[in-house]
Amino acid sequence: MIFPSIDELLQKVDSKYTLVSIASKRARQLKENEVLLINQPESRKHVGMSLEEMHAGKILFHRIK
Repeated sequence: MIFPSIDELLQKVDSKYTLVSIASKRARQLKENEVLLINQPESRKHVGMSLEEMHAGKILFHRIK
């Protein structure tokens, strides 16, 4: 089973495309030695860690019009 689930993550954003965009940008930041916002992530990969941060409510986004 994947943690966090896609359904839980989609409740925090407006579309699956936004979810992918936010996760990929945060994963790039983590790859460049950015500080992790959660303690003891289950995932060892940057994308997984970024999704766990989103699930924990540590990452927010604002839609720019």
